[in-house]
Amino acid sequence: MDVYNMCAPCLFGLESIAGDELKRIGMQDVRVENGRVLFSGDASDVARANIRLRTAERVLIKIGGFKALSFDELFEGTKALDWEAFIPEDGEFPVKGHSLGSKLASVPDCQKIIKKAVAERLKSRYNKSWFEESGAKYQIQFSIMKDTAELFIDTSGAGLHKRGYRAVGNEAPLRETLAAAMVSLSRYRGREEFCDPFCGSGTIAIEAALAAVNRAPGLNRAFSAQQWPQLDKKIWEAATDEARSLEYSGSYNIWGGDIDPKAVEIAKSNAQKAGVGEHIRFSVSDAVKFERQTPGGIIVTNPPYGERLMDKEEAERLYRGFGKSAVKLDRWKIYLLSSHEEFEKEFGKKAVKKRKLYNGMIKCGLFMYY
Repeated sequence: MDVYNMCAPCLFGLESIAGDELKRIGMQDVRVENGRVLFSGDASDVARANIRLRTAERVLIKIGGFKALSFDELFEGTKALDWEAFIPEDGEFPVKGHSLGSKLASVPDCQKIIKKAVAERLKSRYNKSWFEESGAKYQIQFSIMKDTAELFIDTSGAGLHKRGYRAVGNEAPLRETLAAAMVSLSRYRGREEFCDPFCGSGTIAIEAALAAVNRAPGLNRAFSAQQWPQLDKKIWEAATDEARSLEYSGSYNIWGGDIDPKAVEIAKSNAQKAGVGEHIRFSVSDAVKFERQTPGGIIVTNPPYGERLMDKEEAERLYRGFGKSAVKLDRWKIYLLSSHEEFEKEFGKKAVKKRKLYNGMIKCGLFMYY
């Protein structure tokens, strides 16, 4: 069976977590780089990675890479690659990507050149002058960094953060992959009480429940590569069966609260869609009044950031109020995500450890207390 060189892009700051995930799944040659993890595997690993990865954004198969200082070099380098090994005569092959620190700075021009080069390659292989592109989708992605072009085909389709459970969300949703990473960093294993006092649409609590039962996040969604004829449907069935066989059964103490009743109802609905509704309690609650009498537990939360002036003042009020409640907790661990530059001052306590993360394009800190 063919071995593919693959790439799992991820949010900045999550690379080592995604790399550890890939190693646990059993991928080979795992190498962590900025914003992505490289690895290798066969066709069955394409399915396994898509279904089981919690913190990566998608799974790409690398077709090739080369130096490209001119559009001619980009065209010839692309045309020389073995596209027909993946893209059939009726395959749809749109192109998208990015260019940073390179002479070929125009992304639209690079898209056109790559599209034309792939088409010319396929014309010569299939002896056709035109392609309807009516079949399965083979999304081509390119990355041109410091004049080196890398070309991939996306196996995932919609980003892996789209688990299929969040049909609706609150106004500032936390990406599921980031929520899963925060749960991982907290080292929650399903034993302690787990709380999110600013639960919003329930993403953190849901990802905690999925981790507790070891349920693969991709079981309730489809992937582009499932439609590819060269990847037998049986590998997807086998990967699904394997993932389900690894699930745990048990009772878990997971709670999410929010002051907005509408958000709480959305969180409950999302948890049901994710299949973990029975493991989570959601309720309307004011985070500044949070309290627990039991010793030990984990809080992982993403309070409002406050991007505008009045919102910022409100966010700071929440930080101060929650901080006063948090200091009363006995042996609880707290992991709190915020973009506020003086969060620790407002919270009232210096973090034991901080980690730089990105919530979309927003630079944040994960403040850890234990």
